[in-house]
Amino acid sequence: MCVLALAGCAKKHNAHVPPVRLPYTPMSGETGLASWYGHPYNGRPAADGEIYDMETMVAAHRTLPFGTLVRVTNLANARTVDVRIIDRGPFVEGRIIDLSHAAAERIDLIGPGVVQVRLDILSIPTGGRTAAQFAVQVGAFADRERADQVRAAMEQRYGSARIVLRQGSPPLWRVLVGRETSPDSARQLAQHLQGEVDHCFVVRLDDATMAVVQ
Repeated sequence: MCVLALAGCAKKHNAHVPPVRLPYTPMSGETGLASWYGHPYNGRPAADGEIYDMETMVAAHRTLPFGTLVRVTNLANARTVDVRIIDRGPFVEGRIIDLSHAAAERIDLIGPGVVQVRLDILSIPTGGRTAAQFAVQVGAFADRERADQVRAAMEQRYGSARIVLRQGSPPLWRVLVGRETSPDSARQLAQHLQGEVDHCFVVRLDDATMAVVQ
């Protein structure tokens, strides 16, 4: 469905857009845990502004550009599904992608809830307005006051820290540290932070994400 929709858009515009010069090379062949998400996020805006429909072939990834097409392979049964990245997540250490309900059904993920997968990039979107920036998530808190305390401590140590609200039930206040220009430099920051926090991982700072900084 996603491929057909993109093909339809290409025919409609009949314009050649040069490939984007990305400031980094997206990782293909990435392996890790996949999960899926539905309610209460179904019907709400995803991170790219699109309304999330859990019965379409879409997914959330922490760093890939919006619109990237990814093939997800369940390593337990070799089943595959192609999804389009429209959202950010999963914000749980060890997990690398959150699939929609429909995509999770395709690879028999609904029952176990979490499975080991491989991600292979099929295409990267063209266009793009700004260079990518990355940060390190050091915590997600249901208590805003606790999030404020962690943000203040991180800002004092590293000069750049922000809070981003993740809507849900309950909502979570995510604390992001740094503003790096590549995943590699963000990973170096994450390695340094591992001595101070229990869990941390690299996330992408999108225009929308930076706009909702609290």
